[in-house]
Amino acid sequence: MIFTAKSLIYTCAAGAVGLIFYFIFGTLLKLTWLGIALTIACAALGFVVATFKIPDTNALEITRKAGGENIDTTFLRWMKFRKKGNVIYTYLGTEEEKNNG
Repeated sequence: MIFTAKSLIYTCAAGAVGLIFYFIFGTLLKLTWLGIALTIACAALGFVVATFKIPDTNALEITRKAGGENIDTTFLRWMKFRKKGNVIYTYLGTEEEKNNG
């Protein structure tokens, strides 16, 4: 199934944000084609965020740790982490580890 309830909600919400660009570019600047293009791009971005998953690959460190999870849940978890003011510290024990890592 292409459209789940979550992807439909995200697409509509991002499309509503895109409508702001439509009114700015279409009504005020008389660039209707640009406003429609930005509305469609925002709606497509909302659909992608709701449906796609982070790829499970070893090429990047973030994809190794969060591979296979939905993009929106990862982003929301990151926002909650930042809101609490949490910080991750990395400890390098010996001088040899500091030089190698």
